[in-house]
Amino acid sequence: MAAGAVPPTDVMLKVLGAPHQTDLVTSVLRLAQALLDRGARVQVWACGDATGLTSTARGETKPMDPADHRAVHPSTAAVVRTLLAAYPDRLYWYVCGFCCSDRGAPDQIAEVGRRTPGRFWEHVRASDKVLAMGVC
Repeated sequence: MAAGAVPPTDVMLKVLGAPHQTDLVTSVLRLAQALLDRGARVQVWACGDATGLTSTARGETKPMDPADHRAVHPSTAAVVRTLLAAYPDRLYWYVCGFCCSDRGAPDQIAEVGRRTPGRFWEHVRASDKVLAMGVC
């Protein structure tokens, strides 16, 4: 496959909206994991505020839990990085470059592809099914 080409996938999950106001993040990650466990090839396109999920500003762990100071939980960026490492040829994660810059999250983890909004349709065409999750 040519550099920058969009790999064919079975499902594309388009993620929109604020990442921590609803169960959106959990739903996207669980759905992606379930599809991968069934052998599917999956791509995630994060748009709007969802581009913050893989921002380097998230670090490796969530901030301290005031209810349990000893608990350490991975950040969403760390969870996505782990998933991408576990499924290197079947999971792809992209962010809308305009949205991540507009939302103050231009620096993304290295494993995530940054795309211009004009390339969105290439990703749609490369997928058998597309599911939009969340709202902007």
